[in-house]
Amino acid sequence: MHPQPTNDTAPQGDAEERDQRSWKRAERAVCSLSYRRTFYGLVSDQAISSADFCQRTDLDRLFRGRVAAPDSVENDWIWLIRLGVLRREVDGQGLTERVRLTPMGRQLLATWPAEIPTATPLQRLQHWVSRYRPRR
Repeated sequence: MHPQPTNDTAPQGDAEERDQRSWKRAERAVCSLSYRRTFYGLVSDQAISSADFCQRTDLDRLFRGRVAAPDSVENDWIWLIRLGVLRREVDGQGLTERVRLTPMGRQLLATWPAEIPTATPLQRLQHWVSRYRPRR
């Protein structure tokens, strides 16, 4: 007879594997989306809404390419929230429309000393699949 794994050891391996997959998924997303490092620096210091973001005059410092409508930005942010990179700001009334960087987002950005690297075509495809065709 083989010993059964204890409750202490079995889930830990699963948790580590999930953490690694989550980290890779978040890393691919950050590299695949068009937000520059300065954007993540901004939401590290202050909360911002998608409407306020789209009205900024310094968008070229925060975003690669042309920024779409606030709804499109909000969709990106909801995805980054699901991945654990961003979180909603909370005030006395509850959740707001503003976002901030999470501790995981800070750790992820710390892995790149300068600008966020651009995703390879394969990473972009993997990102698209995980975002729009998730496992069920």
